[in-house]
Amino acid sequence: MIAGIIGASGYGGAELVRLLSGHPEIDGLALSSVTFEGERIENIYPNFLGRVSYPLLKAEQVIAAAGVVFAALPHGVGEEYAAACMERNIHYIDLSADFRFGDDEETYSAWYGKRYRFPELHKRSVYGLPELNRRRIRELAEEGSVIIGNPGCYPTGGSLGAFAALAKGLASPDSPIIIDSVSGVTGGGREPSRSFHYPECADSVAPYKVASHRHTPEIARNIAAMAGKAGSPVIFTPHLAPMNRGILSTTYIPLAEKWRLTMPAAMGGVLPPSKEIEAKTAEIREIYADFYRDEPFVRILPAGLTAATNRVRQSNYCDISVHLDLNGSTLIIASAIDNMVKGAAGQAVQNMNILFGFNEKAGLEAIPALF
Repeated sequence: MIAGIIGASGYGGAELVRLLSGHPEIDGLALSSVTFEGERIENIYPNFLGRVSYPLLKAEQVIAAAGVVFAALPHGVGEEYAAACMERNIHYIDLSADFRFGDDEETYSAWYGKRYRFPELHKRSVYGLPELNRRRIRELAEEGSVIIGNPGCYPTGGSLGAFAALAKGLASPDSPIIIDSVSGVTGGGREPSRSFHYPECADSVAPYKVASHRHTPEIARNIAAMAGKAGSPVIFTPHLAPMNRGILSTTYIPLAEKWRLTMPAAMGGVLPPSKEIEAKTAEIREIYADFYRDEPFVRILPAGLTAATNRVRQSNYCDISVHLDLNGSTLIIASAIDNMVKGAAGQAVQNMNILFGFNEKAGLEAIPALF
């Protein structure tokens, strides 16, 4: 099968090229780029020299040649390509936000400032977080061509960190869930901007878009879906870190009353770690491990190991470590992903594998690059 990539010259598109060129079910690639049309991908990204060589075509040529199409485009420009794919009965996997909200045009418009051009298309779309919607993706694929709204990078790491607590009733139903996430600069894309300029971001970590980041409603919707109700309020703050890849999310989840420990008072309100805290943490860690037992790309880390971005680099894994605050009242979850893989291109390939009934791990089994 030929896999098409529209927008192959951006970071997300180039990562798709890297992953799909080694996929056992993919026979070749058809690539397009408006900026570099007519050039070859290896001239844009020299890491492909001697291994991957394709010309950059028009998007229409890619759709005509491909059995599945990935779109790594800016928000608001992919609907016409999705429509063309649906006419040809070709699955379309979109890395932008255009199809993440289904037919909820109001939420999309409020956060992205655009209206749907083809509202009927969004009824044929599904949110592509496999750990949430795998069954639905498979069901829709049996009916015909599907549009996948590939999740955002922050919502992937933050949501996976919270899901087990929500599904198993560990979370207090009315208390806010707080997610602090730190991202590498590739999350801003290949197009240069001042905030991602080296002198602006090197040797510094800073929050940005505080209380206004576009991924907030996506995270809130995921939490509500897993909780099976409106869900707890979400407070999300992203940070930019001077690294190329990775997202580390620290999620604070107030525990439901029956899960809280009543710790004795001490100076400052807390005591050092106790056997009660360790035992409760181990119990919750086992709940997380059981919840994700059949998920091929979620790793629940053992006691003593904390999630870190360097241990998931260039992989499709989400590493999760489970912790409990010293008062015994708040669950602290650290989750790490590679924003370019599980947060973008790798998750898109995982969705393709589900759509076609391939081994879900196909093309994604490389061991993370620690250094």
